[in-house]
Amino acid sequence: MTEREELMGIIRELSYEQREVTLASGRKSNFYFDGKQTALHPRGAVLVGKAFYAELQHFPGPIEGVGGLTLGADPIATATSMISSMEGNPIPAFIIRKEPKGHGTGQWLEGRKNLKPGARVVIVEDVTTTGGSSLKAVDRARQEGLNVVGIITLVDREEGARENIEPEGIPLRAVFTRTQVVG
Repeated sequence: MTEREELMGIIRELSYEQREVTLASGRKSNFYFDGKQTALHPRGAVLVGKAFYAELQHFPGPIEGVGGLTLGADPIATATSMISSMEGNPIPAFIIRKEPKGHGTGQWLEGRKNLKPGARVVIVEDVTTTGGSSLKAVDRARQEGLNVVGIITLVDREEGARENIEPEGIPLRAVFTRTQVVG
């Protein structure tokens, strides 16, 4: 079994459910992907990090940071950063808060000291539906002075994310699509 097949199996087992849910986009759905379940699994984290690191190679380099909106991006960015270091190409992770820190610096972005102004970064997501959360992360990263060169998602639900993101001039890469995971 390849690592990609193994990762797909973990996603199917831990992250996919058929049930009624209301998504972050506000839309109703009869199925749900929770990529955090895979990214927080010990083997899943390694495979997610490897898959996202491989996807980073599709963007013109150098890539100087990976991150996104807390909480979905946190384990993915960390796993990707760790694999990048193990591969001899250390890429720092960062986290974008949903609201500024309530005390101290009031910052929106954690990991700032690892990123120079204008750093070329890729936003990471566990799941994309319409792309709204991804675009929010792009906007906040740009406000923080980062140069967003792309977005990678673990699973694209194929419900408009690509159509909403790519016209903004930002390539979207998906490790898997809904069709690949559930047929």
